Amino acid sequence: MSVGNGVPSNEKNHLDTYVQNGVKSEYMYTRTCKPLLSNSFFLFGARGTGKTSLLKSIFSESSKNHVWLNLLDDSLYRELVAKPERFLEKIPSNFNAKSWVVLDEIQRIPGLLNYVHSLIESRKIKFALTGSSARKLKRGGANLLAGRAFLNNLHPLTHAELKEDFRLEDVLSWGTLPKVTNSESILDKQEFLKSYVGTYLRQEIKEEQIVRQLDPFVRFLETAAQHNGKIINASKIARDSLTEPHAVIRYFEILVDTLAGFFLEPFHHSARKIQTEKAKFYFFDCGIKRALENDLENPLVPGSYGFGNAFEHFFILECIRIRDYLRKPYRFSYSRTKDGVEIDLIIEKSKRELWAVEIKSSERVDETELKHARNLANDLGVKRFIVASREKQPRKPFNDLEILPWAQAIAEIFL
Repeated sequence: MSVGNGVPSNEKNHLDTYVQNGVKSEYMYTRTCKPLLSNSFFLFGARGTGKTSLLKSIFSESSKNHVWLNLLDDSLYRELVAKPERFLEKIPSNFNAKSWVVLDEIQRIPGLLNYVHSLIESRKIKFALTGSSARKLKRGGANLLAGRAFLNNLHPLTHAELKEDFRLEDVLSWGTLPKVTNSESILDKQEFLKSYVGTYLRQEIKEEQIVRQLDPFVRFLETAAQHNGKIINASKIARDSLTEPHAVIRYFEILVDTLAGFFLEPFHHSARKIQTEKAKFYFFDCGIKRALENDLENPLVPGSYGFGNAFEHFFILECIRIRDYLRKPYRFSYSRTKDGVEIDLIIEKSKRELWAVEIKSSERVDETELKHARNLANDLGVKRFIVASREKQPRKPFNDLEILPWAQAIAEIFL
């Protein structure tokens, strides 16, 4: 028996661990991201992850003790770009330490952070600052408030947040952006994802003039999606996308800065020796990845190569998201030897505690195929070696190997 076609029913208690005392979004899902309200905070996340909805569930727009300013409002944007000092006029004179200012998409006018800094210091006003791109803030030397605002990341929905609405094959195919999960038909999901990709290109890339020529970047995006989860080979990607290797590295950095994905670095005991050029890259959502490679019309078939890749992508995304929400200091990487032996995920829970996770989409794992991976895990000195799979029940074929249902594996990692 399973909950949501993919989550074993005996794991329901594990799922509930993550979603306690959360807040409802407009889509009626309880979000696990809970910013601390004792302090001003940043809320970063790709567009469509539900940042505004989350803040609406925390702060009432009609409250006299809150002010909402959305920099996606063209008239407000033009006014404050022309005269940033008018930002101060938007804050009521009676606002104090009990007051909040919600400022959406702060990356559009990074200079406003200087006024935010001043108001935090002089009047103790609290700010909730959202952003869908860190590029302008990082590259422009923006005032990031030096610890006066805590950092939070909001991602697409997790399996724990979806609860009974979770369907593994749907998530692998369409991802978990809130708008997608609430679309009733496959056609609606497809059209939203296609539109999202177009909006990303238009708003985040073209309008911000991040790249001089959009066409090479568009070709790169499709190729990058095809290489999702693989070790970056800049020369091959450059050939396939008709661009230059140095441009490929810059394009990947743009994706990271605009919160469209992240690097998974190769493991090394010394953080200083980690080499980014040997990293893997993962897009922030399974559905967006499929939209970028124009693969939405092709169904994912369990047991196929594509299904296995999508399952690995999903599992790693879940780990990234839950780590951020639970504020765990875990560092994630992968390990691969010169002989090609690989472990999908290395989890550094602390400097002295390593876990290894191999991700298998099969319903019955052949443990005899894991001999070399087990040897590698032992060489690394891991505390636990887990295989996250679609098996229904946990089992331990060897003392140094545990095969778990994927949801239980996630619960074990974060207990």
